Amino acid sequence: MVDPVTLLMLGVTACYTVSSLSDKYAASTAKLRGNEFTFLMCASMSVLLLFTLPFQKISFDASLAAFAGVALTALCKLLEFKTSAAVLREMSAFELKAWLGITLFISYATDVFFGEAASVLKVCCLCLTAVGLVLIVRSDKKESVNYRKLILPLALYLLSKYGYGLVIRSFSGSASSVMLLMPALAVSALLVLPFTDLSSYAKKPKGTAVVLLARIPNTAGMLMENAVIAISLASFSLIQPLILVSLFLIGLARREESSRLNLAGSIICIIGAVGFRLV
Repeated sequence: MVDPVTLLMLGVTACYTVSSLSDKYAASTAKLRGNEFTFLMCASMSVLLLFTLPFQKISFDASLAAFAGVALTALCKLLEFKTSAAVLREMSAFELKAWLGITLFISYATDVFFGEAASVLKVCCLCLTAVGLVLIVRSDKKESVNYRKLILPLALYLLSKYGYGLVIRSFSGSASSVMLLMPALAVSALLVLPFTDLSSYAKKPKGTAVVLLARIPNTAGMLMENAVIAISLASFSLIQPLILVSLFLIGLARREESSRLNLAGSIICIIGAVGFRLV
């Protein structure tokens, strides 16, 4: 029988696969700029989260720590949304998820710091997953991606993804995850509003509609993701390779060209992620 954490991880994978594809469309096809993309995502998801509050156990002790948690969550989400829009103009959603594998070992080390017993087998599974991710990155044509241009936004994106998990885990005693996330998204939307060209949404109605509709599975994924974070940061980080595999399978279904390195890397990622959950 599949354990609850694995089921949550699979649920997040499904939700984020949908939103990843739409985000790529928004950045590369609809040409929504960073501020427009960020405002649309933050504002819409803060409203969607508001409607979920009656169905959740919420807490917020109004302490300095709770407000600091909201501020740090907002910082992480602002970095994530703004840098992802910049990165996805030059890099596929597929390859971006591969780079997130860097956070695997940092997240597991954090779990051990929080009290989880260290396991050599789990580290081996993470190493295996990392090998798969390296193969996937190498499978893309390097000449098509200007890594020198992307190094700063990519590094900030990786930092924001790890930082988000760390903040939600660290401040759980002061506020429930949704009470950190919802006001953080609202604050993020207000911060970028003065720099947002609202008229661009009317000029690009299709791109705007795609982004807004994708926020429904995105919001559901964030709620399930927070539940995973409360249990294990490493499992939270393993969601990204699972999304990667999901995108790969979609590519196969579309009969997109795939290299042997890509195929081998995806298979190895599956083995490593599954192995981590089983050992």
